[in-house]
This record gives sequence, C-alpha cells and structure tokens, in this order.
Amino acid sequence: MLKLSIEQIIDKIERQECFEAITEDYSFTLKIEEYTYFLCGAVHDGHQFRKELWDNCLHTEYDRWYEEDPCTKQMVQSMPMVIAGCDSRFEYDLNRAPSQAIYEDAWGKKLWKNPLKDGQKAKSLAKHSNFYKVVFALISKMKSLFGAAIVYDLHSYNWKRWERPVPVINLGTANINVKFTAFAKAWCTTLATIELPNDIVTTAAINDTFEGNGYFLKSISQNFEDVLVLATEFSKIYCDEYEYILFPEVVTAIENQLKNRIRAHAIFFYKEYILKNNLLPV
Repeated sequence: MLKLSIEQIIDKIERQECFEAITEDYSFTLKIEEYTYFLCGAVHDGHQFRKELWDNCLHTEYDRWYEEDPCTKQMVQSMPMVIAGCDSRFEYDLNRAPSQAIYEDAWGKKLWKNPLKDGQKAKSLAKHSNFYKVVFALISKMKSLFGAAIVYDLHSYNWKRWERPVPVINLGTANINVKFTAFAKAWCTTLATIELPNDIVTTAAINDTFEGNGYFLKSISQNFEDVLVLATEFSKIYCDEYEYILFPEVVTAIENQLKNRIRAHAIFFYKEYILKNNLLPV
C-alpha cells in the first residue's frame, strides 16, 4: 500500500492509474484495482482517535467502538474499488456535513470535558474536506468513463438498542431519485437472500430503521446526476455490541455473500440503466 498526498491520489485518479493507498495523515484508504462503474464505501469503519484528544474525551474506547461501524471495510474488501475511513467518527464524522461533523455530544452524552480548540477542529475538518475532494474526483472519473455510477455505502447499527424487531439489513432510500427505485428494491431483495451462520435469519427492509440521510449519500447525489448511492446498514449481528466481541465467522460470511451480490447487482444497473439510457460516452 502506498502512502500518498491528496494531490498525488487525485493525480493518479485523473490519469486512470490503478493503485492502493493510504493518505499521508492516515485518515482514509483507497483501493482501485480497475476503474469500473461501482464503488464501495465504508466511511465509519475507522477507529483511530487522535492522541491529543484522548484526555479531553469523556467517552471510553468502548463507547466509541459501540457507535462506529467495525468490519464494514472487510465486508467489501474484495471489491475492485473501495474507499474507507480510518479515523473514528468521534473525531469527525464523514457522514455529516462539515458544519456538523465534529460532535459536541454523542448519543445523549457530552463528548468533551472542555470545548475543542479552533486549531483542533481545523485539523479534523481538513481531513473531512480532503476525503470529499478524493470522492468527487473518483466519481467524476467514473462518470467520464461510464456515464453513470453506483455506490454501495456500507454501515452497521446497534440493533439491541431498539425496542422492537428490526431488520438484519436496512436500506435507506429517502434521498435517492425515484428513477432508481427499481434498483433499490432489487438490492433489498438480493440482500434478503444472504445466508448467515449462528442460526441468524436474514431479513431486509427499506427505510425501517434509517432512511439514508447521511452526508456521503446526499453530497454525491446532489453533485452528480445519474449516480445512485445505496445506504446499506447491517445490524450488528456480527458482534456482541455489549460485550465488545466480534464474531469473525459472521463477518466472513457477509463478505463472501456480498462478493457475488454486489457484482451481480452492479451488472444489473449497468445493463438496465447505463446501456438502456445510452449513457456510455462515445
């Protein structure tokens, strides 16, 4: 894996070079094995937390882990194009707009003993900005090559905090164009067929627990026509969210099941949207 500046990463994208890199500040990774019309993202996979913030933070490492989306990068790591955050959302949240990306409180609990200094905020927001510079450069390249693109935006959520039955997988579609409805429904249908160990019965639903209001989805959708972002949330059936234990056999099963399903669904999008609408550049 290369260590590259944001400028170097964008230059490689513009030159259509294949590479795997981490940013110079270790804030996110990007892998491009081939330039294709589908991208996988895991913006909340990161757990790093800048050392200068430790003593000022009221949340424990477990508190942070509980609200992050561990293993979501692993679930899509075999895909040809993957972008993933390395930093904890408790430093800055890539799925929130810049003005809301740095928490003052988190899930009903005050986050900082003392307010963050302006310089500390600026350092975090610079990483947020750089991530989206690369995302936009990559989506622009995908559109120039294929005329349209699809993004699988992977997350997880804590199902045990809900006081009612919730789906194993939730797809949020409130902020996608209605012209993509058939592709969202098809994605939900294929997710429901995933087979998992430990007697887990897979269920999938649309807008049951979350409606897809994240900044990653919104910013791409608002800036790029003909790009579909599918906010896909796995409930944390792949760990014990209270005991801080991961179930690697479930994570591996999800990864292995997504390999074929993502590719098959992306091909469906390519044939039924890109080709039928004559979007391929001449």
